Amino acid sequence: MVLPGSPETPALSLAVAPDDLRQLADHDATPRTLPGRAGPLAALDTGGDGPRGTVLMVAGYTGSKEDFAPLLAPLAASGHRVVAIDQRGQFESPGPDDPAAYTVSELAADVVAVAHLLQAETGPVHLLGHSFGGLVARAAVLADPGAFRSLTLLGSGPARLVGPRVELLDHLGPLLDAGGVPLVHATLEQLAMTDPRARAVPEPTRAFYARRFLANSAAGLRGMAAAMTTEPDRVAELAATGVPVLVAHGEADDAWTPAAQADMAARLGARHEVIPAAIHSPAIENPPRTVEVLESFWSSLAGTAA
Repeated sequence: MVLPGSPETPALSLAVAPDDLRQLADHDATPRTLPGRAGPLAALDTGGDGPRGTVLMVAGYTGSKEDFAPLLAPLAASGHRVVAIDQRGQFESPGPDDPAAYTVSELAADVVAVAHLLQAETGPVHLLGHSFGGLVARAAVLADPGAFRSLTLLGSGPARLVGPRVELLDHLGPLLDAGGVPLVHATLEQLAMTDPRARAVPEPTRAFYARRFLANSAAGLRGMAAAMTTEPDRVAELAATGVPVLVAHGEADDAWTPAAQADMAARLGARHEVIPAAIHSPAIENPPRTVEVLESFWSSLAGTAA
């Protein structure tokens, strides 16, 4: 289960086939547990020496490492080592029971810890954050710019989330108080089923969404929601690090608007890519083009100073 988007999102012919299992896409990555600052973090690791670089991928709110599943095999085949993680409190990563443990800075500290480990194993790390994971990834770069070769912000924005999704988050606390994570899931599922795109998702994937959402920490849902809706604009700080940045998003992103992300890219002096036939999750909505965009960006950095 993921947060539904705006009902005004235009209909697109997405690049996923009707029988595409999306987050259940085949890959050869190995489940692995990595040390975070507040406990173990579940990961998928394609392994290898990563001759073309190591990539660390950070999932968004209510997401998980499986949101990158369609990218893992193609990127590994091209010579990258890819590690995708559940953040603390998400899916298979346990987390503290205190919402205060889920601030952007706390979550970013986990990312920095993992990056240092990967850097010691296979060298410089390209960091990618999707959606809320982009805000966390940005904070990780700000905390330790030297730990990262580059940063990709995928469907993420310059500051706090605004718009229709925030209206949904406003109801999160009362729902958690009334019935915990199961009631939140049931409510969001009922809302999502009003969207024909959600109804078209194959049953195995829908079952995965349910299992994943129900595994979320209630404290994590509260804390991350608060973090996502209060994050300040830190674009100037990021630009000052000198870390190369790619801003990429679906052509019809319904979280941070395409215009807001384009403006962020301009302010950063960053590469900007619009992924066609995609909304808020290009990695599962148009994996082939997402892979091409990432490969092109990382290849452009080859031979430059790390």
